[in-house]
Amino acid sequence: MAEPRLRPCAASAEKPVDAAPQKPLTIGEAAARTGLSPKMIRYYEQEGLFVPQARSAAGYRQYGETDLHALRFIRSARDLGFSLKQIGELTSLWRDRARASAEVKRLALAHIESLEAKAALLSGMAATLRELARRCHGDDRPECPILEGLEGQAPAGACHSDT
Repeated sequence: MAEPRLRPCAASAEKPVDAAPQKPLTIGEAAARTGLSPKMIRYYEQEGLFVPQARSAAGYRQYGETDLHALRFIRSARDLGFSLKQIGELTSLWRDRARASAEVKRLALAHIESLEAKAALLSGMAATLRELARRCHGDDRPECPILEGLEGQAPAGACHSDT
């Protein structure tokens, strides 16, 4: 299984003090720059994970580099499988520069434990399905240990494979 790739955040680079402010971005432009869809950006806002820093006079969301940085943070956390609730906790800790890293580590370790439990469950599921597939001839016969196994009725020695 490929590891999720964390993207470096271009917004973390220091801007020179005399740099001209950048034009605010639309939600579509922010989506393109973060790899999120506009729908997901609106969803994260609805869920309270993110609030754009500005709105136009007409009420449209406007995004700056700080917003893009926050959206990339949220996306990285989602790529690692954190739940929305966990991301809420992580974003609060991320924004709190006086936070203790012990709390962040506690969240990460708890998530690792959850991921490992899910991986073990998936591995067991794959082993069960692999065994059912091994017992099936995969020919023109109607008997199929895979379907019987899904019914919970696969006989122990049914339809052994020729291989």
